[in-house]
Amino acid sequence: MLIDEKSLASVAQAKEAALRVLLHNARGPFQGLPRTAGWGYPEPYTRDLMISALGFLATGNEELADALRRTLVALATNQTPRGHIPSLAHDRADRGASDTTPLFLFGLALYRKSTNQPEFLHEAAQKALKWMQYQSPDDMVMVSQLPTSDWRDEQWVVGYGLYVNTLVYAYLLLLGEHEPAGHLRELMNRLEVRGEEKNPHEHEGLVVPSKPYYALYSYKIFNSDRFDLLGNSLAILTGIASLHRARNLVAWVEAECGAMRASGGLAVDLPPCLFPYILPHHADWRPRYERFNRPGEYHNGGVWPFVCGFYVAACVAAGRIGLARRKLLALTELVKPWHENEAEWGFNEWIKAQTGQPSGRDWQTWSAALYLYAAQCVEQQGTPFFGELRAGNPRAAR
Repeated sequence: MLIDEKSLASVAQAKEAALRVLLHNARGPFQGLPRTAGWGYPEPYTRDLMISALGFLATGNEELADALRRTLVALATNQTPRGHIPSLAHDRADRGASDTTPLFLFGLALYRKSTNQPEFLHEAAQKALKWMQYQSPDDMVMVSQLPTSDWRDEQWVVGYGLYVNTLVYAYLLLLGEHEPAGHLRELMNRLEVRGEEKNPHEHEGLVVPSKPYYALYSYKIFNSDRFDLLGNSLAILTGIASLHRARNLVAWVEAECGAMRASGGLAVDLPPCLFPYILPHHADWRPRYERFNRPGEYHNGGVWPFVCGFYVAACVAAGRIGLARRKLLALTELVKPWHENEAEWGFNEWIKAQTGQPSGRDWQTWSAALYLYAAQCVEQQGTPFFGELRAGNPRAAR
């Protein structure tokens, strides 16, 4: 797919705007640490900023690299004695998230590689690695979590979640821990456990029978095979999914999204974060969803620009360059509208799937950062940091 001059100009404008957003957010009111959003979220949320590390480093901007460094130092300073990383970089008492510690290790590994400082925050890294070892109930690398403890604070993910375990796999490889990483990949590529009874010697896997994607979560006889866009995109990027599976997975996503658009369930040319949507008559619907997590909204199928940035990168990793270009243009359109504060580019938090209307906070750091990362992936026809992970795994190439 060729991109015309008008589209190229729009991407260039969006990149410039994204960089302005990140520089605007690079220092906030809490110890000078970066803001999570330009107006609505002045706090330095750990997960948002660690995910944004990909975009910070992709720019080559020294101020953003320093913002990442300062955040990592604050997280290490406020780490608990047992190694857990808080949800707010400046507040050691804000604890309980399942993804903050793996994201710290992921962001730290990216910063080390980018700056050639392999021993940076060594003690904090060792403590965090020890903490993560204790998150594996059967002491077999794969980690578990409690409901609403990852980035989806209104979504139930119980036990062995896909998203968090893709992060574990990524940081293990980035830190040179190849043996446990290989074991984790093997476990994740097993079929998920189904039925009323479970063989006590059979470990849970995350492969969905007769589908090309990975389950949202699995634990003993419990599982969910709803599609998690972020977790599956990371599975492609890290090489947990083979190239063959990755291509089939992307093709499946596009077919399903086409059907949703035809039925009126999706108004944009990008996938929702979760589908099929959880409806009130479904067994996994919870009363609280009526107010905070309605179908096609927030974590129940909202369209999140930062997650779509990962999907664009996953399309590149799967060799679907033409599709990745098309999705980058769709993402360019998605990040333009504003919701709270009039601005030329909104970089909103999330978009209602059925209408395409921005519904969250504007000038989100991770929305801007992952746009820049996605754009770089398309321009380079490669996936910085992740490409070497897949290259080091011969199985990922098949």
